[in-house]
Order: sequence, then C-alpha cells, then structure tokens
Amino acid sequence: MESQLSPHSDGVSLNLDELLYYKQQCVKWLPPAKSLWSQMLGQHQSRQLGRGMDFSEVRQYQPGDDIRAIDWRVTARTGKAHTKLFTEEREKPIVLYLDLSASMIFGSQLMLKSVVMAHMASLIAWLSVAQQDRVGALIDLGDQLIEIKPSGRNKGALAIAQGLVTYHQQQLTAPSVALGNMSLPLQALARMCPKGSELVLLSDFVRLNSNDEKLLRRLGQHNRVRLVQICDPLERGVTHYRGTEQVSDKQTTRWLDFSSKKTREGIESAFTQQQQHLTQLAHSLGMSFSTLSSDAALTQQLHGFQ
Repeated sequence: MESQLSPHSDGVSLNLDELLYYKQQCVKWLPPAKSLWSQMLGQHQSRQLGRGMDFSEVRQYQPGDDIRAIDWRVTARTGKAHTKLFTEEREKPIVLYLDLSASMIFGSQLMLKSVVMAHMASLIAWLSVAQQDRVGALIDLGDQLIEIKPSGRNKGALAIAQGLVTYHQQQLTAPSVALGNMSLPLQALARMCPKGSELVLLSDFVRLNSNDEKLLRRLGQHNRVRLVQICDPLERGVTHYRGTEQVSDKQTTRWLDFSSKKTREGIESAFTQQQQHLTQLAHSLGMSFSTLSSDAALTQQLHGFQ
C-alpha cells in the first residue's frame, strides 16, 4: 500500500487538527477490541492501558457470591468457603515522555520522526481520556524540559496537543543545541510520577547511555514503563539516493557516499545493533518495546502490526 500522510498533516509542521484526528481513532482500541499495546507487540491478550481490578480482601462465602472467586487455599485451611473480593483499580496516571530534541527533528521520506511521535502521543492521550485515566507529559527539547501535569477528562490530552504544536514549531525554527544524555528527563519523570503510574517513552533513544539505563531501571521498579522507538528509513540505511551528501547527528558532521553499498550496510548495522541493545534492555527490565517509522502514517503501521 502506498504510504499516505494522516489527515491535516504535511509531515513537517504540527497543527491541532491533525492531533485531534486521533480522538476519533482511539475507539478502535477500546474494550472489547484488542488493546493498542497487544496489537503493537503481537500479543493476543494484554492488560488494557488504564484500569483493571485489584485484589482487596477475603471474606466468608455468602449466597450469591461468584463461585469463580472462591479462595480455595483459605477455604481448605479454615474448612469454610471463603470468597476473594476485588475493587476497581485506582485511577492510574498515564505520563508520556515526548522527545523533541534535535535528533527527532529529522525525516528522509514521508514525515519527520517528531511528527509520527506526536501522532502516537495524541492517540495514547485520547485513549487514556476515553478510559477515564489522567494523562500528562514531559516534553524534552534537549536543553529544556516542559512538564504537563496529569489531568483528567479532555484537559490533559488538549494540553499535550497544544504543547506539542507550540514546542515543535519552536524546534523547527530554533537553532539546534548540542545533545546531552537522558539523565535529567528520567530524573524529572521519577519526580513527577506517583508510584504505580503508566509511563510511555517516545524517542529515538540515541542519547540513552549506560548511566541513563540505571535510572530507567529505577523508574521501572514502581511503574509500568513502555519504550517506543521512533526511527527513519535513512537510519536503517534505506534510501534511493545514490549521491554523496553531508550528514550531521548534531554533534559531528561528515560526508557519506550513499552510492556505496558498504556505506549503506554500515548505517544499517549500527542501527541494528542499537535496536538489539534496546530490545534486550527492555526485556531485562520487564518493559515492552516497539518501533514506529517515519515513512508511513501511524494508522497504517498499527494495522500492519496485526
């Protein structure tokens, strides 16, 4: 299928209409439909983003109780039938880490990495609202962090959409800054997220180093953390261009000969190594890991995960 941009999108700038579009799209991942995350991870069943049921206590069986809720261990120990009681899980805040640093303002084909990231962020935000969860975000500009505290109803999702439009435009026009690591944003996430939060990190993770991984591990000890890597075909060595071009990672600049198969394979190899490392890291920390690309509309990619 030929890749097409999402409605209202030009692939470079962001506007509210293209982010509000995902308010209607989120219905596709509401119960009883397959959850967004199980779709992306290829699982048949997965806990829905948002609330479920928490175990509360055990009491003696009463007529009318669901026999499926009988606690057989306590029943065997006491000699009397006992039932497990459940309460609806407390509303958990959903916090998004949104990477708008220099390396994300890049795209070689359909759209910038930052644009597909914003689309995914908007989908998650509206899905959270539909499931009556509070949603907030931390927008990382590389040299500045913008905190959007988790809010319920439409307030949180709208604040995230407006923040993305405003700061994305700023990043398009502002001069690039030197890339740092991810220590400060990860520390900020730890401060702003109460234990038991759901965190979704949307980034290319090029700034993640070994010290940051320790902070990530700490973050995952008390929260559910999901990693979504945003990438571009050129970073995988995929390009139809066969000339020599000056490229920059915002720290160093060099000339690359894209007509050379060795050059393209070298780029692909470096990307594959990074992705394997991220996959293994996520697995070791008990976090989910998935990848989105900037060369196809988000809805096309999500349907492709089926």
